[in-house]
Amino acid sequence: MAHARISANLPPNIDPTKAPIAFGRRALPKLNEELQSPELLTQQRALMALCDLVHDPQNVYEALELGVLDNLKTLLVHQDNTVRQKTTEILHIMTMHNVGRHGLIQNGVISALAELFDDPVDICRKNAHLIFEYMSKLTEGAVGILHAGLIPLLVSKLKNELEEIQELILGTLSNCLRVEASEALAADVITVLKEKLTHTSVATRSKAAWVLLEISTHPEGKNEVCEEVIPMLVSLLEDADPEIQASATGALMFATIKPQGRFSALGAGAIPPLLKLAAEEGGKARLSAIKALTMLAELPKGRETLLNHLDTFRQCLKDPSKAVRRAAKTAISVIQWKP
Repeated sequence: MAHARISANLPPNIDPTKAPIAFGRRALPKLNEELQSPELLTQQRALMALCDLVHDPQNVYEALELGVLDNLKTLLVHQDNTVRQKTTEILHIMTMHNVGRHGLIQNGVISALAELFDDPVDICRKNAHLIFEYMSKLTEGAVGILHAGLIPLLVSKLKNELEEIQELILGTLSNCLRVEASEALAADVITVLKEKLTHTSVATRSKAAWVLLEISTHPEGKNEVCEEVIPMLVSLLEDADPEIQASATGALMFATIKPQGRFSALGAGAIPPLLKLAAEEGGKARLSAIKALTMLAELPKGRETLLNHLDTFRQCLKDPSKAVRRAAKTAISVIQWKP
């Protein structure tokens, strides 16, 4: 099904004429001054010119040195929609460069950007979340978002935001929850993710499964996943999208580390789809599937079932991946173990 996309086109009444930038980064000091101009058109033109310049990481470095970020932070709350749109676009482009990501994180842009989560203009909110997703890819960015106390707000925005923006929020959450999951769990993220796991959008289902995978790596997260979502994860093992299969298998692998998770997965019928994934040569979920099956082989009923499928694991011994071969060898040993 086709979905409307958020447009980045400027309003038709906005003059797109750009400020002269023939001298490259030598124009940056002048543009920085124009950002502080009381004239709206001057600000707009300066932002458009700056938007072109920051595609060059050297210009991003120069802009940071000049203190351009202080002016941009001020413009984030400007009354003019176009000024906010171009400001967020500039910051987004800056975060595509490593020097820009570090610069934004170190200059306290995270809290300022969070003010745009309720912006009435879709593209401003989208740009803000694009920036968050890029910043969260750095550990210091993820930590910054966590320290700003924004995880509960991000979880709440998952409920009603536009689908396109929800995907960005899920990306940010997966990066942040790799570091810490307690705030998200307290905000009832599991309930929200359960809904997203059945979404019609492949991207949304995939990213929701990935967030669950990150949650499952934490002890408290394993408990929540075991109690609430293992049957849904098992159903996703047969999803048509390989990325969703891989994420669901990974989350299941971590959840089955706990005895409760093993019983739940076994009861949900996880063995047949996991065996199918383990048999797929070159499959993204193969390694996680073998490890999850090894966990299920710790249960007498699981071991009894898997004894009839040792050939699947023997085929895995021929996999070019050393990790897969080692996991298959361990699985065979566990399945054949006798009290």
